[in-house]
Amino acid sequence: MAKLTKRTIDSLEVRSKDYFVWDDELGGFGVRVMPSGVRSYVVQYRIGGRTRRSAFSRVGRMTPDEARKHARELLVAVDKGRDPVAEEEARRRSPTIAALCAQFLTEHVAHRCKPSTQQEYRRSVDLFINPRLGTFKVEDVKRADVARLHHDLRDIPYQANRTLGVLSKLFNLAEVWGLRPDGSNPCRHVKKYPERRRERYLSPEEIGRLGRVLSDAEQAGSEHGPVIDAIRLLILTGARLGEIQTLRWEHVQDGYIALPDSKTGAKRIVLGKAAAEVLRRIKRLPDNPHVIAGTLPGRFWTDLQRPWRRIRAKAGLPNVRLHDLRHTFASVAAGRGESLAKIGGLLGHSHVQTTARYAHLAPDPLRDTADRTAGEIFRAMGNGELGLGAADSTESDSKLAAE
Repeated sequence: MAKLTKRTIDSLEVRSKDYFVWDDELGGFGVRVMPSGVRSYVVQYRIGGRTRRSAFSRVGRMTPDEARKHARELLVAVDKGRDPVAEEEARRRSPTIAALCAQFLTEHVAHRCKPSTQQEYRRSVDLFINPRLGTFKVEDVKRADVARLHHDLRDIPYQANRTLGVLSKLFNLAEVWGLRPDGSNPCRHVKKYPERRRERYLSPEEIGRLGRVLSDAEQAGSEHGPVIDAIRLLILTGARLGEIQTLRWEHVQDGYIALPDSKTGAKRIVLGKAAAEVLRRIKRLPDNPHVIAGTLPGRFWTDLQRPWRRIRAKAGLPNVRLHDLRHTFASVAAGRGESLAKIGGLLGHSHVQTTARYAHLAPDPLRDTADRTAGEIFRAMGNGELGLGAADSTESDSKLAAE
């Protein structure tokens, strides 16, 4: 044994078998010489009755003094009860983010999420998470890595926030599965971008234009019947696109649609007379259980977006989404003075806060009450105390009535 220096290491001969030379200054620190001539710094220690040995760097990449310092740090960790070699082996075996995503999609998403959510999660994984973080070890991802990914998607803030949500769920499960320490989710404190909820409702005049375009397309045969039926059902029921698109005849009852599952669980969609009439006119196909039947036997009509873009263009409704037909149904109900509770029931909302966005469209009952009360007091006062003459009194009463 001798103190390992550059000179002593360079002078070590190559033998037919590998061998070790140990440092006399730091026990457990040495150099391994292989028959190929490769020399590596090693550290050796005993823990739990076992001898552990690890080559941590080739000679030349570290100076002897740097290697001795690193070996000392590893040995101090051993004195504190850690096993650096076992930790490094575990790290090499630990999965990458890509492997974690695959486990996430097959073991969690496929069994616990609805099809639409599965599609959203898979899209975030394939387009945004794996290309940026897929090769990272699960335990190596830091908050800065997540924040940088979120920042790079700032031009599409909605998608940035959805991807952040998927990542947060992913790392929560990594903790459950023992792949990261508890409370180490790197998505914590990464602030989401503000989102402005889109509120687009069709006016009565726009509804009329849409109705005429649908009738013209039906008569001319320029659009397929199932497409026209689907659009009419969307605006006449306020149902979600997926609920109408995948609707089966077995779910259509007398006066309502009974969905065994939806975004908010089992759901009943009450049918008005107009919606019921649309359903009554749809021809049932013997080889297809779906109301909006596709061209293939047993399948529903999968592409409504492209024909909708053609229809909305003819109706002069640029950028109106199919989902805006649901908003339109709710806005018409609110404008008629229907209660938020009733509107929420029709739409299948599970939380009253979701329906509250339509409150500003409803007639204001407080304003109406204030007008009636002030008007009665105004008349009881005989108008004199306000300094109004007879002509002014009549004009004021007419204004109140108009308001």
